[in-house]
Amino acid sequence: QLQASGGGLVQPGGSLRLSCAASVLSLGDYAIGWFRQAPGKEREGVSYISSSGAFTKYVDSVKGRFTISRDNAKNMVYLQMNSLQAEDTAVYYCAAQNDERWRNYWRLSKHYGSWGRGTLVTVSS
Repeated sequence: QLQASGGGLVQPGGSLRLSCAASVLSLGDYAIGWFRQAPGKEREGVSYISSSGAFTKYVDSVKGRFTISRDNAKNMVYLQMNSLQAEDTAVYYCAAQNDERWRNYWRLSKHYGSWGRGTLVTVSS
């Protein structure tokens, strides 16, 4: 089971760092994706990091603002979110990809088998 944390209320232009922790899984064995779902919208892939951390991907709307990273020794994955905008308001989830060979399809949620509880990010003045 994965657990996302670190969400909250932040003003536009502010920053948050989300964390993804695992209680049973060894996160270092998996590529991890961050997804988000805004009210009334479909869930979308936001960012992705390979198990080694060498390969990262971002959806265009967050490039240059979000940074994904991992610390396998601590069994943690992070999403640093800067210059937050109202459009970033959503529940954010982390998930472990079933097979890293699907890395080029990282935005497809069907390739993820373990999902965590989400954390709500609200960007508002």
